Amino acid sequence: MDFASPLACGTLVQRYKRFFADIILDDGTEITAHCPNPGTMIGLNTPGLRTWISCSDNPKRKLAHTLELVEVCGGLVGVNTMTPNRLVAEALAADLIPELVGYTSHRREVKYGANSRVDFLLEAPGRQPCWLEVKNCHLLRAGAIAEFPDCIAARSLKHLKELTSMVEAGERAVMLFVIQRTDCQTFAACHDIDPAYASGLLEAAKLGVEVLSYACEISTQAIRIAAPLPWIGARELGLSER
Repeated sequence: MDFASPLACGTLVQRYKRFFADIILDDGTEITAHCPNPGTMIGLNTPGLRTWISCSDNPKRKLAHTLELVEVCGGLVGVNTMTPNRLVAEALAADLIPELVGYTSHRREVKYGANSRVDFLLEAPGRQPCWLEVKNCHLLRAGAIAEFPDCIAARSLKHLKELTSMVEAGERAVMLFVIQRTDCQTFAACHDIDPAYASGLLEAAKLGVEVLSYACEISTQAIRIAAPLPWIGARELGLSER
């Protein structure tokens, strides 16, 4: 995914009310940017961090600027939670995720379960449908372990149950975590922040939901799906970590 135009660089003043971030651009301009991230952004919302911001020319937007990237420990982290679905759409079209190749149709936002919409429904003649949910992951607290979620994720837990129901109906279901940072080597569910989700992910995998995690390549020009990372929970179930 290429950014539509060059990103502006600035310094974070504060992130507040979840969806607002005050930033001082390098030219001295003070702006309030949309922060498209409902999580806590642990470690990514510290005043003084370097940030990169996109700007829209859509006159209907209340805030023209959007917080896209934060620099932490010399590396870039994507904080826009809408980015992963765009990355996955591009990766599916280019067959860049080996576990998900061979589908001729990639439909988005298809209704399923109890008043839910799946991120992608992958279909092809002669193959069982594949229900694909995508989650953004950018939390790193220790070592090189990417963690999800960074807050209580009741809606995400609901999605796991919806995916499990599709497996029980004889179809394929995949939970894909897109890790918007480059300094991680493994992925794990965050037990201490949301034990219900962590347990739910293990249970869903035990019942047949496939769990994938992919890191990204990130620059101020573009973000791309890169290499798969092993899921630590797979060891507990005796499954392949890929």
